[in-house]
Amino acid sequence: MKPQTESQIQKDCVRWFRQVYPAIEPLFFAVPNGGARNAWTAKIMKDEGVRAGVADLLLLLPRSGYAFLCIEMKKPGGMQSESQQVFQRLVERVKGKYVLCHSLEEFVKEIRGYIG
Repeated sequence: MKPQTESQIQKDCVRWFRQVYPAIEPLFFAVPNGGARNAWTAKIMKDEGVRAGVADLLLLLPRSGYAFLCIEMKKPGGMQSESQQVFQRLVERVKGKYVLCHSLEEFVKEIRGYIG
């Protein structure tokens, strides 16, 4: 069986979240930061505020002393880039929680632990 891509894993996670937490689903969203695009589109997105390193998914729900949750998705074995590590430190500095997930199972564990 072919390993899942980061995109496939993220889609599964979003689908699961929408099914399990419909009442707070509007507070959970993706940041269209990654992916291939041409130079013109990249310039427009940068001018509109896209920033390198921002986490893939955000949950704007304060819990357990955290202001919000940022989730960086990676395929199995995937590692953060330097800009993602910098963003993680910034999030943690302002009392946000930042997690790295490589699978639906990791995502479910993190979400359940965060929401309670």
